[in-house]
Amino acid sequence: MPQNREQARASCLRACRLIVIVLLALAFATPVTPSFAQAAGHVHAKIVKAGLLIGGGGGSGVLTYRGKNYPFKITGLSFGITVGATVGRLDGWASGISEVSDFAGTYSSVGGGFALVGGVNGVHLRNEKGVNIVLQGPKAGMELAANISQIAIAFR
Repeated sequence: MPQNREQARASCLRACRLIVIVLLALAFATPVTPSFAQAAGHVHAKIVKAGLLIGGGGGSGVLTYRGKNYPFKITGLSFGITVGATVGRLDGWASGISEVSDFAGTYSSVGGGFALVGGVNGVHLRNEKGVNIVLQGPKAGMELAANISQIAIAFR
């Protein structure tokens, strides 16, 4: 009887080793591919805007996405209380990008700000493809604003 127990134990050990070897082989055989779904990109933009009740602006920037730079242009219109003119340099992130083409489009924003000679600018934008852009940075000029903005971004 002791021999049967030893044989059963040896068989169990062999089966466990085989299972471990098969699991390791499957783990190393599975291809490792990074998920690029909805990767974030770095955004740098320079925006000039001016207005009296209705405001307008434009500028340019660069989206750095998956190691490549994509220059873009910005045009925008705002409705509400807008008085003055400013120049801003903004940096931030764009998230929710599945493909680089998702970045281009029309963005909406509700916000406000005040600058007298200098100030800080911050904005959160979202487009129809679900891309969110959060930017902040210094601005120079004079501005008082509380408005709704539509901003169009197009690749150059």
